[in-house]
Amino acid sequence: MEGCGDFVQCLLPDMSIKILSCLDDPSDLIRVSAVSSSWRQFVIGNDLCKHLCLRRFPEISSVGNMIEVENTVLPVVSQPEKSTEWLCLERNHRVYAFLSRGLSNCMTEDCLIDAIHASSTDNYPEESILNTLKPGDRVERRASYWSSGGQSDPTVPETLTYKLISKLCLISEIHVQPFQAYFQFGFPIYSAKAVRFRVGHPNVKIDVESDNGQESVAGQARSFSDKVVWTYTSPEFPLVQDNILQKFKLPEPVLCIGGILQVELLGRVQKQQLDGLYYICVSHVQVVGRPLLSTFDVDILDESGKCSLKYCPKERLLCESSNKSTKGESSSPPRFHRFRASLRGWEQMILSTLLGAGAGVVDDDSDD
Repeated sequence: MEGCGDFVQCLLPDMSIKILSCLDDPSDLIRVSAVSSSWRQFVIGNDLCKHLCLRRFPEISSVGNMIEVENTVLPVVSQPEKSTEWLCLERNHRVYAFLSRGLSNCMTEDCLIDAIHASSTDNYPEESILNTLKPGDRVERRASYWSSGGQSDPTVPETLTYKLISKLCLISEIHVQPFQAYFQFGFPIYSAKAVRFRVGHPNVKIDVESDNGQESVAGQARSFSDKVVWTYTSPEFPLVQDNILQKFKLPEPVLCIGGILQVELLGRVQKQQLDGLYYICVSHVQVVGRPLLSTFDVDILDESGKCSLKYCPKERLLCESSNKSTKGESSSPPRFHRFRASLRGWEQMILSTLLGAGAGVVDDDSDD
């Protein structure tokens, strides 16, 4: 940095923080911290990676403390040349950088892993909430759907509660497919009028749904909502009375800490001719988002939502090594790759010449 204008040393700390806060990619902050030892101390000492992560994902503010795990929980041990406070700042720098990068770069996928609870079920287990985990409305030539109990009042709502694949999931969309009773006269579609979604964490131990026949009125004596602390509620979305997978994109991606998602089905539109009661039936529910890998885990500390974030560096190394080996198995031999790249380079040169742009320099080893 000698002979160059180092704004971190020339400007006041508040102004330097304001400049670096314009970066919205955790990888950029890591590059900044690698420029020089003074920049590294500035980035770490001012918790810039943590502030970036909190700015992008405000739900992380519920993290009360952070633990790095290597087979056992290891406390921060002071070193002669470093204070305990500085070691904690270095740990926060590492963990929040990987957390923010992990939430940003994970591939989107279906985040549901199991069903927990339905507010009511007409015929259990034939019409269980478990059926909504399977795509489509038929499985092995049999109808596959969840059905609520019948109600004479069309305003009575229903809820379906699910367990997510990870305790930390960044959710962007929820998909719901109403069920069309193709075995009834007129092929009625038992849709709800609208849907709303909630995410949260349990304040007691919750068992997932099972096919043991215990889904009954007795199990509903205590409201299920009392067992969960809801941290986010979406706006209402109108549900079309159609047998298609309907997609509802949240206004902003929501970070669910705790791994519980609930679908609220509001209002009923279809009567059953047999008994004259209103029902809601759903054939499939899908949650699209980015689950964090086993690198991170969360322990809820109390009902207020305070939690302990666990970071496992060894898990990250295992994931990276497995990804590299997978890519190595599926990739072409290096010589063939360079040959294809060279062909692309010659094509670009010919095209540039035809367009009058002149020839350019081609890097035979460039990637796609």
